[in-house]
Amino acid sequence: MNDQQSPKTRELVIEAGRTEKQYWKDLWRYRELFYFLAWRDILVRYKQTAIGIAWALIRPFLTMVVFTVVFGNIAKLPSQGVPYPILVFAGMLPWQFFSNALGECSNSLIGNANLISKVYFPRLIVPTSAIIVSFVDFMISGMILLGLMAWYNFVPSIRILTLPLFILIASAASMGVGLWLAALTVKYRDFRFVVPFIIQFGLYISPVGFSSSIVPEQWRLLYSLNPMVGVIDGFRWAILGGDSNLYLPGFFLSLSLVFIFLWSGIWYFRKTEKTFADVI
Repeated sequence: MNDQQSPKTRELVIEAGRTEKQYWKDLWRYRELFYFLAWRDILVRYKQTAIGIAWALIRPFLTMVVFTVVFGNIAKLPSQGVPYPILVFAGMLPWQFFSNALGECSNSLIGNANLISKVYFPRLIVPTSAIIVSFVDFMISGMILLGLMAWYNFVPSIRILTLPLFILIASAASMGVGLWLAALTVKYRDFRFVVPFIIQFGLYISPVGFSSSIVPEQWRLLYSLNPMVGVIDGFRWAILGGDSNLYLPGFFLSLSLVFIFLWSGIWYFRKTEKTFADVI
């Protein structure tokens, strides 16, 4: 891709074939393609739906209501000294971001099959740009959390300033697992049906509707083998403040697994990338 500057126009030229050494430089050279794919997906997501942006608010809100009734009102689980809806939604935000990103990433290469089979560009751009749509949903859903805080007169502590760090960790978790699923879906189309099951199962075993502090102490480290446990606990620690504590051994275990998934996801994606155009 060459950027050619003229007095009147700026053209983006897509070249065929680049060497392996130039791959990571090409990620920057093709940044305009990244912006285009991300913006296109955002427009499609919100323009071609009956209720548009409201869907990004309704779905997590209704899930939060169900979890609050089941775990907070019926099961009477502890809420770490904060209103139960805020506890649930502080866990719902990273989980929604993660699950949406998996869905978008896993189908991103198939959805851009015509582009992938015709021209050269670093394929890593496609699943990465797909995650941007999930991040937009994440930001919109954050409005519900702000509304809940205002409704319950809840003021977050100074810990809220660390939230961007945990957002980066959630992004790394989404990217790592998403790259695995994107590459596997190209080779094995059955993964289109496996991903929804993974998301549904993951919701049950992640501390979205309850605090991970209810897990017995002797099982907490084992429970943290689910990388999203550390991500969700980090979000709650940053948002809730007060009596909420971060179980550090479990958090660092989850964090290590997140970066293992990210590194291995990039490695496997790059390993199989050359075959995408042939099998897609």
